[in-house]
Amino acid sequence: MTTALTILIAINCVLLMAVVLIQNPKGGGVDSNFGGSAANQMFGAARSADFVEKVTWGLAASLFLLCIITAILVSGSAGTANTIQPIQ
Repeated sequence: MTTALTILIAINCVLLMAVVLIQNPKGGGVDSNFGGSAANQMFGAARSADFVEKVTWGLAASLFLLCIITAILVSGSAGTANTIQPIQ
């Protein structure tokens, strides 16, 4: 279970990095080199910026939750695995 969560965290991090790099550093939305004229006609400048921002916040929130869940699972299983048995 921990391995699956770790893989999900890694995938989430890569997607979050890609979405952040797509954003325009001046806050203007999608960079002009990324989206062509067809993309601007389909989404519009304001709608594409809103979509990228919502994806960024969603990925950040899911990364936060996955890390919390993984920490809870690891701390819960660590106490049972490292129990010292008394010598008889």
